[in-house]
Amino acid sequence: MSSHRISPEHRYPPEAPESAVATEPAPEPEQEDGGGVMALLERIGSVVVPITVALYAVLYIGVEQMYAVFGVNPQQVGVDQSVLLGRLTSTLVLLLLVALPLLGVIAGLAWLIDKMTGGAANRLFQGIRKRPWIAATVAALWCGATYWGVFRIFGTLDLFVMVVVAVGLGVLAFLIPFRLMRRKPVGRAGTKVIVGGLTGVGLGFLLILSLVEGAVDVQETGQASELLNAVGFQDQWTVVKSAEDDKPLYDGRWMMLLGESDGTYVLYDCDKLETFRRPMETTNLSRIQLDPERREGFTCGDLAQQDSGN
Repeated sequence: MSSHRISPEHRYPPEAPESAVATEPAPEPEQEDGGGVMALLERIGSVVVPITVALYAVLYIGVEQMYAVFGVNPQQVGVDQSVLLGRLTSTLVLLLLVALPLLGVIAGLAWLIDKMTGGAANRLFQGIRKRPWIAATVAALWCGATYWGVFRIFGTLDLFVMVVVAVGLGVLAFLIPFRLMRRKPVGRAGTKVIVGGLTGVGLGFLLILSLVEGAVDVQETGQASELLNAVGFQDQWTVVKSAEDDKPLYDGRWMMLLGESDGTYVLYDCDKLETFRRPMETTNLSRIQLDPERREGFTCGDLAQQDSGN
């Protein structure tokens, strides 16, 4: 057998000249107009979510305080977390319908202001954000101000006292931690969560005060406000009848149906300012009305005043 020697120049395919090698151009960086607007929307979303979660967590406390005005708790009228969320569905849909256009308007205004100033507004905002002491101070003062709702529960505060509390609490409790947290991206994200959470809690305590005041108005006037209806309070009235002979009880007076649980109706007697319970098996409800119209100047407690006078 004869051996065939392969020459070195034929062992590997010849290299193509540099001019013949196809070079793919590097992709150009995308220039997206409105990138600052998208970043603004992301920042808004990162703050809105903890606000919403904290506000919903505090909301149930407000519902408990609202029903406590009538001497009952939410469980006794059949209201738990799932029922509350179900009653809030229509309110959440309305809030979503309002929030989406609002965010669009805010983003549009931010874009317009940035264009009118030739990008100076965005540069100013970014410059403030990059100065850790300024950002930490603003966040600390805001967190101090969110405690206004908590202190309102213990008494009424004027504007001067509230400013002193916000500044003092913010500087003493939040300024240094927020400054240290801004050294890393994780800390900056944590600052947003804390600020958003405290904002939701502060709004929640203001909501508690409004719900309690609204419940007191219902107890005195027999008419619920729009805020109480928005959080699922049922302004529902009925005439109670006996299940045995279907005859009206309590002189046929209208009673507010606060709710039902464990086979029991919980009713509020507007005329006597009393909350009482009746078993379902012995009770019929008739002439049920939602949000009944009241004559001007109507108040509850007519029979209670007569009884106290006697």
